[in-house]
Amino acid sequence: MAALVCGVTFSANAQEFGMEYAQDGYNHNSIRPLHESHIMYKKTLWFRMSLKEKQNLPFFAAENEITKVIIDAVKLGIIRPYANDSLRTRMSQEEFLENLTIPSEEVQLTEEEIAMGFTSDDLGGFGGGGDDWGSGGDGGGGDGGGGDGAEAETAANEFYPNQLHLLELKEDLLFDNKHSRMKHDIQAITIIIPAEMNPSTGLEKKLAAFSYKELVQNLFRDNSQAIWYNEHNNRHHRNLEEAFDLRLFNARVIKYDNAKNDMIIDIYEDDRSALIAAQQYEHQLVEYESHLWEN
Repeated sequence: MAALVCGVTFSANAQEFGMEYAQDGYNHNSIRPLHESHIMYKKTLWFRMSLKEKQNLPFFAAENEITKVIIDAVKLGIIRPYANDSLRTRMSQEEFLENLTIPSEEVQLTEEEIAMGFTSDDLGGFGGGGDDWGSGGDGGGGDGGGGDGAEAETAANEFYPNQLHLLELKEDLLFDNKHSRMKHDIQAITIIIPAEMNPSTGLEKKLAAFSYKELVQNLFRDNSQAIWYNEHNNRHHRNLEEAFDLRLFNARVIKYDNAKNDMIIDIYEDDRSALIAAQQYEHQLVEYESHLWEN
C-alpha cells in the first residue's frame, strides 16, 4: 500500500512539474507521444518566430493574436505558465503579471543610496509620485475589489498583446521507425518581450513558457478565438493546432542541442554567419531524412 501511495504521489508531482516519465518510455509533454523504442533519431531544436513576418501574420490577426489568446487564458486560470521551456517549474500568476507589467521609467534609488539615508524626496522632480507617472502606491494594489477601474488601470500598465510579436518554439525532431517518417513534436512555446519594449535595458526578456500540449488540449481546440486567420476565405479560418500541425508558420533555427548549450549566434559570433549556418543546418536535416529513405 505504501508503495502504491508513493507511486501515485510521484506521478502527480511529475505531471505538476512537467517531468517526462521514464518508467513507461513516453514523453508526456508530447501531444502525440512515441514510445522510445520507436524513435531511431532525435534532435531538439529551438526556433525564433516573428509574428510580424508576412507568412506569420495569420497568427497575429487583430484581436485574435496568439499572444492575446494565451495571455487572456492565463488571467482566467485556463493555462498555467512555466518559468522556462524545460517545463519543470510552474510560474505563479502573480509573477506572470509582474513580467507583463511595463517597466517603470522613473528614476529609482539604488540599495546603496537607500543605505546612505537618501529618500524619494532627494530625487527632486524625477519620480516619487509625480503627477505624470503616478505614485507607486496607486499603481495597482487597490483594495482587491476587482472593479472596472482597477482592471482598466492594470491593463494600462501592461504590454498589449500586439506588442509581443516574438515567439520561441522548442521542438523535438524525431524519426519514427515504426511509420518510417520524420515527425515534428513541438514541446513548448515561449513568449518573448522584444528589446524595443525594454528601453531601460535594450534586452529581450522571456515573459513565460507554455506547454504546447496544454495549450492544445486546454485552449486551442474548439476555441473560436484561437484561429489562424485566412484572409483569402473568411469562412475557413484554421484552428491554431491545425496551423502548427501543417507548419503554416515560418521560423528560423536559433539553437540545436549541444554539449555547451550554446545558441547558434554564440557559436559563430556573427549575425550573417549564424543565419547561413542555421539555414544550412535545416537543409542538412532534410537531406538526412532523404538518406534514411534511400537506405
